[in-house]
Amino acid sequence: MESRNVHTPRELSSNGSSEPASYVELARRLELRKAWKDLNWTGGLNDYLALVRDDPFLARNAYQRLYDMIVSFGAVRPPSDVPDGPVHYNFFDDPFDDGRDAIFGIERPLADLVSFLRAAAHGLGAERRVLLLHGPVGSSKSTIARLLKRGLERVSREPEGAVYSYRWKIDGETHPCPMHEDPLHVLPVDVQHRVYGDLNERFEGEYRLAPTGRLCPFCRFQYERVMRDSDGDYAAVERCIEVYRLVFSEQDRVGIGTFQPKDEKNQDSTELTGDINYRAIATYGSDSDPRAFNFDGEFHVANRGLIEFIEILKLDVAFLYDLLGATQEHTVKPKKFSQTDIDEVILGHTNSPEYRRLQNNELMEAFRDRTNKIDIPYNTRVTEEERIYRKTFGRGACAGRHLEPHALQAAAMWAVLTRLDEPKNAGLSLVQKMRLYDGQAVSGFTPATAGELKSEAPGEGMTGVSPRYVQDCIAAALVADMAPPSLMAADVLDGLERGLTHHPLIDNDEVRRRLRDLVALVREEMDEVAKHEVRAVVAADTEAVSRLCCNYVEAVTASVSGGTDADEHLMRSIEEKIGVTEARKADFRREIVNYIEALAARGESFTYESNPRLRQALELKLFEDSRDTFKITATNSTVIDADVLEKVELINGRLVRDCGYSESGAARLLEHVSGIFARGDTKTETEAEPSS
Repeated sequence: MESRNVHTPRELSSNGSSEPASYVELARRLELRKAWKDLNWTGGLNDYLALVRDDPFLARNAYQRLYDMIVSFGAVRPPSDVPDGPVHYNFFDDPFDDGRDAIFGIERPLADLVSFLRAAAHGLGAERRVLLLHGPVGSSKSTIARLLKRGLERVSREPEGAVYSYRWKIDGETHPCPMHEDPLHVLPVDVQHRVYGDLNERFEGEYRLAPTGRLCPFCRFQYERVMRDSDGDYAAVERCIEVYRLVFSEQDRVGIGTFQPKDEKNQDSTELTGDINYRAIATYGSDSDPRAFNFDGEFHVANRGLIEFIEILKLDVAFLYDLLGATQEHTVKPKKFSQTDIDEVILGHTNSPEYRRLQNNELMEAFRDRTNKIDIPYNTRVTEEERIYRKTFGRGACAGRHLEPHALQAAAMWAVLTRLDEPKNAGLSLVQKMRLYDGQAVSGFTPATAGELKSEAPGEGMTGVSPRYVQDCIAAALVADMAPPSLMAADVLDGLERGLTHHPLIDNDEVRRRLRDLVALVREEMDEVAKHEVRAVVAADTEAVSRLCCNYVEAVTASVSGGTDADEHLMRSIEEKIGVTEARKADFRREIVNYIEALAARGESFTYESNPRLRQALELKLFEDSRDTFKITATNSTVIDADVLEKVELINGRLVRDCGYSESGAARLLEHVSGIFARGDTKTETEAEPSS
């Protein structure tokens, strides 16, 4: 059997050399012990109070910690020319996993989410609402929730995000608080208020700190037991309390809870509020003894942190009653016990059909009144949509094939177009609207037009094609059998169009026809991009442009001086490229000559780069002159002279070197552009500037 190469782990030594080491040795050398000790800190109640006095941030509630976590990663304010633009919060770039869950193109909804958390942190009423993320499938609702949960996990391990809880040590047994409560809850209520008053005098946050509740039933039982046995000596309570560092973990069900609805027969509200431990009843003699109750419902688990309700509006009505109390009163009602205080962010997300059903259900009015809905639409900016696909498929090679330039851009353009409403302005096309949204210049319109268009279509982005469908089509194109080694924009568009036949969410022929029309629209745009790119490559032949410029200047000089040997055909073939009319040609030529003379007077030479308009005309003329070369290659003629072959190889080389194409992709691009010219394409380069 052929032996395999076994890779030995290596690390840099102090002198910079690479020395072999076993994986176990690498683990031993990591400085884990101090971090482990920090995360496993324990102390008495007085020790914790000393920590809180030094760092009042330890006394924050769940909303305040979540808000601070997001803003701690920094924010980017909108540019001065977009004063009403949203703030971009760096947290949503996913600083934890190198952008794996980064969210693109929906800064406004994310800014609204942070505004909600800010209001809740200030105790302005938002903390008594369910944060409801609403939007179409695949619009990043779950990703936002996942980021928030992962952020809480990571930050709780950092000094600035430290959270503490406590456990009871009685008669040689240890009993952690089942709800991970703040150790300040152990203090009598009057003392708590004095502590928070003192903390607020020294607190440097933008909001005020306040008590987060009373002892849970289990801890109240232990508290009363110790006070009774000690004849009311609070020092005995203090001796029984051990404070420890709390680390949030969704997997360990600490500080983060997740609830997903099941079918009606299997749904049980005790999953949220806990249930009686029937085996413990024999030990403690009563089902109302808190020691015989499992405080492990998701509301209990998520205390001090966040609870996520997946597809929240699919919950049975019985669950919603518990949710109303948890939201408005910050309490839950376990069986056999009184209302129990909780301190947690309640986050739910839902799709549009369920939300419409909620709006039409009068019995759900109380729930609607206790929700703060934030619409999470699809992205409507091409560059941001392309980043979504770039995150999945990377750059260059993928699944053994080369992702050619503009392949993902074509997918992004089509996806965005499916989400846009037709503009009401008859002078504006859907493609131009897409460009304005993407921050591109469109003749006759200003950047402010984009804001006006968005105000005309407030529901834009809530319908259209999901990024998941686009990603599936790209993936299918990448792994298709007998496919060429390069994935071009045309290949992606072919896959998107084929997939429409079997798209599970499209059962309307009219919608399917519109989506196919949009594919055709993107094909036209990609043809313009291809021609523009090849033109730029042709224009990169500076020697050819310079020669053409010299010929033009000689002809213009002769024409202005009244010479009869001026090449009128050459001059007009160049001037027409930039819209110089027959009536204006004399003025344009005189301007060129005057400019040349002014440069000469200053001791400077005129080149094709001296006049931007002339440069554009020269490049377009050179590109047009190359069309015959392209048409010859499109016929697959075996009779191609050496000069033509050299030109083709030169252009292909530049496409590879300067534009990022593979050799296969460059050849296919040139063949495609050649085919356009061979079919008699009449659309000029100046009719529409492509989105490149």
